[in-house]
Amino acid sequence: MLNIATEKNNGIPPKLTKNTLRTYPLGGLGEVGRNMTVYELNGKILIVDCGVLFPEEEQPGIDLILPDIAKLEDRLNDIVGIVLTHGHEDHIGGVPYLLKMRQDIPLYGSQLTLALLQAKCKEHRLTPKMHVVAAGETTKLAGFELEFVAVNHSIPDALAVAIRTVAGLVLATGDFKMDQLPLDGRITDLRAFAKLGEEGVDLFQADSTNADVPGFTPLEKEIGPVLEQVVSRTIGKVIVVSFSSHVHRVQQVLDAAQANDRQVVLLGRSMVRNMKIAADLGYLRVPKGILISEAQAADVPDEYLVYMSTGSQGEPMAVLSRMVKGDHRVVPGKDDTVILASSLIPGNENAVFRVIDGLVRMGCNVVHKGNAKVHVSGHAAAGELLYCYNIIKPKNVMPIHGEYRHLVANASLAIQTGILPERALICENGSVVDLRAGVAKIVGKIETESMYIDGKSVGKITEHDLQTRMTLGSEGFVSAIAVVSAKTGKLVNSLEIHARGVAEEARVFDEIKPQLIKALEKELAAGKRDRNALQKQMRQVLGRWLGMKLRRRAVIMPVVVVID
Repeated sequence: MLNIATEKNNGIPPKLTKNTLRTYPLGGLGEVGRNMTVYELNGKILIVDCGVLFPEEEQPGIDLILPDIAKLEDRLNDIVGIVLTHGHEDHIGGVPYLLKMRQDIPLYGSQLTLALLQAKCKEHRLTPKMHVVAAGETTKLAGFELEFVAVNHSIPDALAVAIRTVAGLVLATGDFKMDQLPLDGRITDLRAFAKLGEEGVDLFQADSTNADVPGFTPLEKEIGPVLEQVVSRTIGKVIVVSFSSHVHRVQQVLDAAQANDRQVVLLGRSMVRNMKIAADLGYLRVPKGILISEAQAADVPDEYLVYMSTGSQGEPMAVLSRMVKGDHRVVPGKDDTVILASSLIPGNENAVFRVIDGLVRMGCNVVHKGNAKVHVSGHAAAGELLYCYNIIKPKNVMPIHGEYRHLVANASLAIQTGILPERALICENGSVVDLRAGVAKIVGKIETESMYIDGKSVGKITEHDLQTRMTLGSEGFVSAIAVVSAKTGKLVNSLEIHARGVAEEARVFDEIKPQLIKALEKELAAGKRDRNALQKQMRQVLGRWLGMKLRRRAVIMPVVVVID
């Protein structure tokens, strides 16, 4: 039986004892995004990753979702550093918001990771303290000794981190897979994993995203020939859509375009920014003359163009969605091919399918992972994870990065390789795990919340606010306005009702007006003059009528003005 955190050990964690390592995730468990794990030892705190999650349909108006960084507000001076495993948004996107709480927190990551983050921090007018590290290097921060290990992922320069402490050795993989023929020649360093295993890994925190996928993740190099073939068959322009940080995929698009005598236009601010950084640092090889600007593309026939765009998750404001809406200069047509060269992040399915449907209506040929091999995952499948467990032979396992089913699948793999069931810890955001003398236990749980970014507002949007927004969007809004005299206890003017998104014609509300007036006059006749009490009565009467008559649960805003 798995040690499931949701079933027990959910109480307040005990006081942390000396030389015990405590770790708890503030995001990234039970979800794909906003990854952030905290490690605490003898009064000092180390953080690994601080990412963002993109909103779903039931979170209208929200730009980004952060880990619960507010939990560290009283401990900011105890933070000795933030380690960043790689440059994807779900691992670095939340860093600027944490730095706004304390700007001088040291950041540790690879060259590309920190370069991508520096560009983000510049937009926030932050100048972070950055320390570039490389695979094989070690560094000490207070009681934490960090060793960085090369891992292969869908972005170059990714790192796992081994954390040595007096309480034991932790190995956190970050996002990784075991592609044996990677485009950049940089494989996951299994020799380093094996050496750590010989030393004795007390807690293994492994990427769970593909733990329920049998076998091995396909090779990245298999995508290139498919892209070249699709481009060669297209009469008009080609639009390839991917994450703005997927350097390997952009490299393959550049190569496919060159093979077909086409030029490439990068679309989307983040795509342009990230690829310039990657090219300047040597992670992206750009053939001479192949990249042109969007303005230059206006003079080039469609059959000689490939556009590389953002919007692979159906984001409303991303380039691809704007194309479908006709709100972009580039308009897909019947001779064009759109390639969705990315996987679906759970929760984004409906948005992506709507975009695909819109493209098909426009006459485009849409190529995606479901009908062609145009994308492979950046995460280790079950076979790769089994290799890791057998090589490392950890004493305790804490699956990270994934929805609940992924975490359970990962723990199940660990148990199959000989890990004791009680040492396979299924955790949630906020689950507190203490490591001491080679034993890791869930000792409690801290309450964590999502922190919402809404424009310039950070963390001030509540779940209630989101529910209200959803109700406004689906059920509509009704306001009822009444002016009453405190002296006479009568309505001064006729009661007004205004509605949006509830009924097509205003006269629908003629039926309820007499009932509202009667209810108000009854309260006033009883001597009641309290504005809040009168508004409450109006809300109850109007709410019952809306539910029974129109079958709606609109947001109701009663307004009573009491005059002398």
